Amino acid sequence: MFTTDSIPVVKPTADDAEYSALWGVAGPAAKRSLWLIHGLSRRWEDFAPILCDLTAWWHVHAYSHRGHGESARTPGAYRVADYVSDLAAAVKEAHKKCVLVGHSLGALVSMGVAAKLPDLVTAVVLLDPPGPHFLAHIDQTPYGTIWPALQKRCGRPDTSAVAKELAELRVTTAHPGEIVRLGDTRDAASLRFVARGLRDLDPEVFDPPLKKHWLDGFDVFGAAKHVKCPALLVVADPARGGMLPPEDSKPLASALPDCTRVDLPGVGHLIHWQDTPATLRLLHAFLGSL
Repeated sequence: MFTTDSIPVVKPTADDAEYSALWGVAGPAAKRSLWLIHGLSRRWEDFAPILCDLTAWWHVHAYSHRGHGESARTPGAYRVADYVSDLAAAVKEAHKKCVLVGHSLGALVSMGVAAKLPDLVTAVVLLDPPGPHFLAHIDQTPYGTIWPALQKRCGRPDTSAVAKELAELRVTTAHPGEIVRLGDTRDAASLRFVARGLRDLDPEVFDPPLKKHWLDGFDVFGAAKHVKCPALLVVADPARGGMLPPEDSKPLASALPDCTRVDLPGVGHLIHWQDTPATLRLLHAFLGSL
């Protein structure tokens, strides 16, 4: 059985008042601890496809980032470095060695915390983290259209209508000049999940990545060099929306001192949704090697 979980972190204001900022769930107690960290615009429920399976072996914690789900809003403080501070505070508060499994933004956050807390983080799983080169050219990718469309619909309670609008969104593909409906690349149920998440999302979370200062104060490759624990780097297919093209994946894999890299041809950025069996197989194989 999962229980609701609140995580106190330092409020990013001058008074430094501590408050319960992050909300999520904790699974049944187990000897080993594992944290699941989601991507931009998602929430802790994003890990539903793999959550229960992992509880057979791990004490699983999953929370929603600041500005996401029921977690606190922190306007003006949605850089990667801000999210890293939150997870670092949570891991230190738990006083227990752990493994971090992060997707997209969550992968960057996991890497940052592993670099900061080498005595507490024993391994990291990085599911298609967005690379610096990719983010610098975000306007040339489908996300340059998708993220503004999501931002525009934040706070709307009409989930069905939002999902239908997103399905009709026209986005570019990896093939020059090709434009497709978003609904032709993601199924209707997945789009409803996205639409429901937007209801509780602070639209300001999109400002740093769209204005290209998401990585201010956070050096992706620099952090990678300081990750001393084993790392599993899972690379999605850039032609299917993966956020780690060769310009980023090669230097990142080289920077991680103990990196196991796995590429998933034909699988897009939402790895754990688009190929759940492969995700679980990789997780169990890697985690079983620790």
